Amino acid sequence: MQRSLIAEAPAGERVRLQGFVENIRNKRTMAFLVLRDSTGRIQLTVEKEKYPEVAAAVDQLTIESVITAEGTIVENDYVKLGGREMLPDMIKVESIAEPLPISKDAAIDSRLDYRWIDLRSDKNLLIYQAQTVMVNAMRQFLLDRRFIEIHTPKLIGAASESGSEVFELKYFDRKAYLSQSPQFYKQMAMAAGFDRIFEVGPVFRAEKSYTNKHATEFSGFDIEMSYIDSFRDVMQIEAELLTAALSAVKESCGEKIKELYGLDVVVPTLPFPEMKLQDVYKELEERYGYTVEDSEKNDLTTDAEHLCAKLSMDKFGHEFLFVTDYGPEKRAFYHMRDENGNPLGYDLIWRGTEITTGAQREHRYEQLRKQADEKGLGKDVQFYMEFFRYGCPPHGGFGLGIDRLTMLLLGLSIKETEFLFRGPNRIEP
Repeated sequence: MQRSLIAEAPAGERVRLQGFVENIRNKRTMAFLVLRDSTGRIQLTVEKEKYPEVAAAVDQLTIESVITAEGTIVENDYVKLGGREMLPDMIKVESIAEPLPISKDAAIDSRLDYRWIDLRSDKNLLIYQAQTVMVNAMRQFLLDRRFIEIHTPKLIGAASESGSEVFELKYFDRKAYLSQSPQFYKQMAMAAGFDRIFEVGPVFRAEKSYTNKHATEFSGFDIEMSYIDSFRDVMQIEAELLTAALSAVKESCGEKIKELYGLDVVVPTLPFPEMKLQDVYKELEERYGYTVEDSEKNDLTTDAEHLCAKLSMDKFGHEFLFVTDYGPEKRAFYHMRDENGNPLGYDLIWRGTEITTGAQREHRYEQLRKQADEKGLGKDVQFYMEFFRYGCPPHGGFGLGIDRLTMLLLGLSIKETEFLFRGPNRIEP
């Protein structure tokens, strides 16, 4: 007999169910179990005198033990779990659980020590169900627009963008690094004539950051596209991509997210609002009295980033805000610049957190070499510079952190939305 999922098991038929025992009431003549799988829960009602072998199996059980049960599904209006129950005539004990080392209300770091137990909840399962829908919707959106998926190496011979924030390792008889971005190889694909690409994969950042949004390893969703006229072409496709993703999440998981997290999945309208960086600071001061030194106004401070959530809603009635016109000091050397030396790029802020830095890239070899030299990179990016010596179309792109998107969607921290969090003080389990 093949396994049936609890949510799909038909009434009136004999089925096989498998899962975790969530609750046990073991009385003299009857036993009542609550069985849980990834689709739901069902009560198992055991007639102990009728099925002594089943009763003997029940006597062994502890909470969170794993069993296989066979029997008939019947309707019963007195049963709270969906008005149906299973009457098992066979129970096989697959695994006996020891007493759990953590409770549901344990501190986050204790829960992470036993992450495989912590994940055994409807709320945590929903994180990855929603994330699956979101990533699949983004992937399908791009496939429908002639993007192709590539997988770039994570072991690299030189730092991705600078000599800092990379993990160094021994690679046979020489040094190598874990990739902090697929950026260089995305651009190599443009030089190869791939036109439009995307990648979903791991990203490594050697940052000693202890915030609710930073991790040393996370899952990135990156795109790059050729023959753009402006970085606004990149902004447009990102806005459309996120709108499609959130539409899919709302349709598939919106009710469950509302039930378990008390949050509405808001599908944004197009186009997303846009402001220049200096105008953002001006409005933050005028509306909310927020001021910073002029020396800090070439980038968004963390507090300014948070206030952008309120500003965008108050000014535009929108959760997303594109911020443009950053100074070159905080932008990567490969961002194209205008005639005044200003980078042609943007940040995208969602719910008070930056989720993207996007830009039109510099594809002209001589100009790119000049900008790399200004940053003092030189030999570190020599292999990357080769990509542009033999013709390269104008192009641009961006990257999104999947875990950060999920974090903002559900109002959690990055520790909770990564399957296994990696930070400066955590590399286990």
